[in-house]
Amino acid sequence: MAQDRTTLKVSPRDIFGSRATRRLRREGLVPGVVYGQGGEARPFQVQERELRNVLQEGQTLLDLEVGETKAVPVVIKEQQHHPVRGDVTHLDCLEVRLDEEIQAEVTIELEGADNAPGVREGGVLEHVTREITVEALPTAIPEQITVDVSEMDINDTINLASVAIPSGVKLMVDEPEEITIATLSPPRVEEEPEPELEEEAELVGEGEEVPEGEEAPEGEEAPEREGEGQREREGGGEDSGGE
Repeated sequence: MAQDRTTLKVSPRDIFGSRATRRLRREGLVPGVVYGQGGEARPFQVQERELRNVLQEGQTLLDLEVGETKAVPVVIKEQQHHPVRGDVTHLDCLEVRLDEEIQAEVTIELEGADNAPGVREGGVLEHVTREITVEALPTAIPEQITVDVSEMDINDTINLASVAIPSGVKLMVDEPEEITIATLSPPRVEEEPEPELEEEAELVGEGEEVPEGEEAPEGEEAPEREGEGQREREGGGEDSGGE
């Protein structure tokens, strides 16, 4: 495994503070710190392009060469990212011994979601747990743990106890059967709100006429027959003629 590790060459950093780090980033550099076995912290700076290429390989273990010193095996403990662009703005590394187990956070990825019968039927797949803490030798820590969800039906659940873990890797949880990795729920149906009763009553009564021979309900006037109102307005009736 040692010959397969990537070597990242960085330079010692002797400037600190927010103003100095902003200047570094404008120059295409990323500040970082490597913590030694005894807790000693060595600040460094690295070209953003070189760091991006290493991170894209997905390796959790690499050799870090600070200046002219001998390269040491390290694991990446933390990456800070720009909130908008997503670029790495700071890197924390931890020097390790290859013959001593360490704990690390490993990403959980789902595969086969498009082929899951429940998804094809319109179900909603939810990725619940995305990271898990494991313990292993630095050379045995996986880059990620992949979970196959291609056989999931609606109402199915996958927990951590049913996930295949690489040999030599221990899960740092007491009850893996209680850790939910993914669920597949029935389709979500949005119900339309029912109209108010008052609105329904208005719609039912709107435009109705009182049948001939019946009186209009109290408080309402029967509609005028066509022509009646006009004859009453013209001449005022039989006694309105002049004498």
